[in-house]
Amino acid sequence: MPRTTRITVMLLFAAWVVDYIDRTVINFALPDIGSDLGLDHTQRGLLVSVFFIAYALVQVPGGLLADRYGALRVGMIGLLAWSVFTGLTAVAWSFSALLAMRFLFGLVQGVFPAAAIKALAERSLPEQRTTATGWTNSSNAVGILLASVIAGILLPTAGWRVMFAVISILGVTVIVAWRRWMPEPLPQEKIPMAAGGQAAERRAVLFAPSLLGFAAIFFGYDVLVWGVTAWTPSFLQEQRGISTIGIACAAVPSTLAAAAGVVLGARISDKLGGQPRVIVVPAMLFTAVMLFFLPRAEPFPLFVIIGTLMSLAAGLAFMPAFAVPLRALPSTYIGAASGVIIFGGQLAGVLSPLAFGAVTDHFSYTTAFETMAIGPLLAIIAAWLVPQTADAFRAAVGTRRPAVIPDKEVLP
Repeated sequence: MPRTTRITVMLLFAAWVVDYIDRTVINFALPDIGSDLGLDHTQRGLLVSVFFIAYALVQVPGGLLADRYGALRVGMIGLLAWSVFTGLTAVAWSFSALLAMRFLFGLVQGVFPAAAIKALAERSLPEQRTTATGWTNSSNAVGILLASVIAGILLPTAGWRVMFAVISILGVTVIVAWRRWMPEPLPQEKIPMAAGGQAAERRAVLFAPSLLGFAAIFFGYDVLVWGVTAWTPSFLQEQRGISTIGIACAAVPSTLAAAAGVVLGARISDKLGGQPRVIVVPAMLFTAVMLFFLPRAEPFPLFVIIGTLMSLAAGLAFMPAFAVPLRALPSTYIGAASGVIIFGGQLAGVLSPLAFGAVTDHFSYTTAFETMAIGPLLAIIAAWLVPQTADAFRAAVGTRRPAVIPDKEVLP
């Protein structure tokens, strides 16, 4: 892997860690926020879902902006803006005000993912993109883990408002690091260039059923991840009487397992040249079954073990949702295509936390966990139907193989 790629992975890793700390720390604060503002489970679920409404709305526009104005510029603007709204969350005085802050926070954070994927695509070889992106996205689990640690320390000692104020400064440090150390993109002779008819091909890709199929895989994956992640702390506190510190400690093995699963799934995808069906089907089938056992695991250590195994299996299915398009498409419009796939996942983020809270209010936590199995089953169906290789994907969307410029050719 080129040095440029390795440095880019490290810097994007840091940015994604901050991204996930800022967005998931509210999951641990929901019981305190609910008590402070007098919110039921449905309202708490809406606080999580409203972020994803805004986040989903800007995925494709964010990718188009990154393609047009540059990935780093769009990424840094998003990073700075979401840090500001993270800090402003600390002063929300009512449910409506907090809802508005979470919406604005999601809106500005939503321009980042496609920009980050495009920035890495410009600094990595196509045959290594899935592995490089997998290492970058393993940061998601690290961010969730650090969010649990921060919440475990600050919630009982300083409260949720101080916690949001403190974490708002993390994004600024990443911006400074990006400006100082982010390398230039790889030379154009090293990465594929778009063939003629770029605008027409972009439209063909963005509206292709095949790309929407990969978005459906990510949707199913995120129904599981965001539904379970958002509500597990509340479940453990309300149903099992586990302290915030205990919940934070329990998050360590599951988040590390999720990170390992993401990296392993990415490596396998690159080794197989795609083939999402081979990875997604068994991984999601396992997690769907485990959702029926998880809420019934009475001994807390057993709950942690099942959750850890689920996290490992779910992590395997993360990068297969991106592997084939990343290998098939040129970096010049990979931002917009990635935005479509990410939109699928964030749509799940809108629906699953809210649905989980509503099912809990009307039925039980156990039924809510079981309902989340819909996501893995949808991912299995989509993985079975999408093109399994880069060539099959290009044939399905009607694009040509990107041309590689010879080393000695002089670029205009």
